[in-house]
This record gives sequence, structure tokens and C-alpha cells, in this order.
Amino acid sequence: MEDFDEFRPVTLHDDMAGDRRECDSPSCSASTPSRHEKSLGLLTSRFVALLQEAKDGVLDLKKAADTLAVRQKRRIYDITNVLEGIGLIEKKSKNSIQWKGAGPGSNSVEVTARLSGLKGELHRLRDMEQDLDEKRAKLQHSLKNIAEDTVNDQFAYITHEDICRIPSFQGETILAIQAPSGTELEVPVVSSQNGVS
Repeated sequence: MEDFDEFRPVTLHDDMAGDRRECDSPSCSASTPSRHEKSLGLLTSRFVALLQEAKDGVLDLKKAADTLAVRQKRRIYDITNVLEGIGLIEKKSKNSIQWKGAGPGSNSVEVTARLSGLKGELHRLRDMEQDLDEKRAKLQHSLKNIAEDTVNDQFAYITHEDICRIPSFQGETILAIQAPSGTELEVPVVSSQNGVS
């Protein structure tokens, strides 16, 4: 069995000669794989799927060649050369490679599923944000209408009892002051030494 010591470059015409069928008659089609079945593109898809399913993204090239029933080991070299060249895999040892396209220790299938879930959540959150923005705009419009209607002036007050029912104000000293808009009020802090806290 051929060792996978180094990835070697390949030219396109090498592939074409290896893909020709020996028999074109219909009787041969059952025993001889078709050109499509032997294509480098299909083999690459199957190889990447195998790589993505591998534990920690690490794949033994000899086992991959056996699993994929590849008679010409150079086809595995072709695939690994391209994937390494574009930064999707890296050589880990003499006969093993690691997928690094989706990040270390992650399975691309899992990443794709997670990405799909996050896209769905993002869509849901955008819809929720749009709904909240619409409700806020309606409330602001309603408040503006209420504030600008002079008939509502007679109802624009709050009672002592209303204030005392607010949980955060219970047990606190409250001062109610009527003043024009923009008035600033400074209240000095009284120390407990004077008997008032």
C-alpha cells in the first residue's frame, strides 16, 4: 500500500486519462463505475463528508482510501493538495490530516446546524424588535395626544395615596413640588449627627 508521506502536485490531464471507461456498452455499466461515479468532484464530496464526520476532524488517509474504495492513491493526494492549499486542512502526521475549515475541534455538520439555528433566532429577534418598535411608536403617539389635549389637564395629577402605593417609595420621605418645567432643585443631605437622617 502506498504511503502518504507528502502531498504531490498533479496536472489536469493526469485525471482525464484515469476517468475514461473501458467499456461503453450497457452491459458493462453494472460492473464498471460510470465516469460520473469516478469523478474527482464526487470523490472530493465524499472525502470531505468523511473528513467532517471524523473524530476531532482528524482523518487517516489510508483508512479514507479504503473506505472510499480508491484504487489510485494519487486521487486522494489531488484532493488533499487542493484542500491544504486553500487552508481547509492541515497535515497532522505522516498519514493523517485535520479539518480546520470550521475551526479546531468542531465538526462542520454541527457548525452548519448551529449556524442555521442562529440565523433562525436572528430572524425571530428582528421580527420581535420590529414589533416592539411599532408598539413603542404607537405608545409615544398616544402619550403625545394625551399630553396635548387640553381636556386632559384636569386629570393630570397624582394623589398622596397613589405615591404611597408605589413599592419603592414605601417608608421613604417624599417631597412634592410644583414648579415650572426645567426648574432645578438642590436638596442638602442632612447628617444623622443633627438627629435627622
